[in-house]
Parts: sequence; structure tokens; C-alpha cells
Amino acid sequence: MRLSVGEMAKLCGVSIRTLHYYDHIGLLCPETAADSGYRWYGAADVERMQQILFFRELDFPLRDIAAILSDPQYDKQEALRRQRQLLLLKRDRLDRLLALLEANMRGEQTMEFQGFDAGDVAAARRAYAEEARTRWGGTEAWRQSRERAEEDPAFPAEEMNAIFRRIAALRTGDPAAPAAQEAVADWRAFLTARCYDCTEEILAGLGAMYREDDRFRRNLDRFGPGTAAFFADAIAAYLAR
Repeated sequence: MRLSVGEMAKLCGVSIRTLHYYDHIGLLCPETAADSGYRWYGAADVERMQQILFFRELDFPLRDIAAILSDPQYDKQEALRRQRQLLLLKRDRLDRLLALLEANMRGEQTMEFQGFDAGDVAAARRAYAEEARTRWGGTEAWRQSRERAEEDPAFPAEEMNAIFRRIAALRTGDPAAPAAQEAVADWRAFLTARCYDCTEEILAGLGAMYREDDRFRRNLDRFGPGTAAFFADAIAAYLAR
């Protein structure tokens, strides 16, 4: 399976702009075909998108979803089971509302307001969110990212990409060179300002993901082959100073 950005958007019922944003924040990154340079979504991306949309249906913030899905301990079957429970609660509430509406259409007078109460759904969603944070994302970075606008319409994607392009332009040189180290420092400052406090520990973890995680590697290497590996080496040099 290979879907273009437009085909993926149509299949999933989201906008192309939404897919671009998911790509920018590393939530869903298409592959780049080596022969043509085009970007394609594969079967694994479609499966991941389903998980994203399930979580979005349950009102999880995007950065929570990214933290959950990226955790090595993430249990998809357990997540699906809990998502099903929440969706059944939502369906039960809608069934009560429909029954109340149909009774009113028949001219019946009723003092029933239970259908409007979404407290049980909200309580179950909060419980699941807390469980997910505990099991798959209970970190300081998680907490901070939730406090900052996770779907900020003014998210400076171009500023982020400008740093990536700087790294890509340097990728044939020395990762410990001043220009590369300055780019790493700027990236750390960007993350701290826009996402979470990028400590040295978090920065080291990002470097490892750029080297080992296919999604992040593909996302960075679209700026030039080898960008992700060079970025990881530059981060390692930065932390070794």
C-alpha cells in the first residue's frame, strides 16, 4: 500500500493541512521513496492513523497521543479494549438522547434529563487518560507539553524546518563543528520554548530516537539522506562538551 498525502487525507477524512501538522510534530510521518523523492503513507501508517483518530475521538491531546504511541511499552490491544469501553459509553448516552428526542417528537411530556448528562463518559475518559499517562507517558515532558498549546495554530513549523535544513546542510561535515553545535543549541531552545523543558536527558533521548526510530529518521532524512544520523552525532557531541 502506498498512499499520497491527498489520498491519505481522503481515506481518513482529515485535511491535508492536518496531515502536514502531524508530520511536523512527528506524530505521523510518511516515508520518502528513494527512487522519486515522493512521500507515501504505507499500511503501518494507516494503522497508526486509526489509533490516532480513536484517541482524538476520546478527546486526547495530540502530544499525549504522540507520547503514548511512541512508548516502547505501548499495548495496542489493551488500548483498543479501553477505547471500546469509552465509545460504548458514548453510544449509550447518544441512545438516551435519541430516545428523549423521539419522545418529544411524539408530543410526550417528560422531565427526563439524564440523557444530557455526560458525566459518566467524562469520568471514564479522565480515568483512562490518567492510566495511559501512568503506563505510557508519565514524564515531566508529558506534563509540560500538555500545558503548552498542543494544537497551536501559530505553531512555527517553518522555524522548526529551518533548523532541520541547517542541520542537513552541515551533514557532510564534522558534527562537533561550531555551526552544528549552534544548530543543536537552537533546536534545544526551540523545544524548550514551544514544547517542553528540553533537559540534557531528554535531548539525549531525542538523539537516540533520531538514530534508531524509523519514523523520526524518515522525517529528518527528507531534508537530505543522513540528516538524522548526523543530527544524532551532533547531539552526542553537544552533550559531551
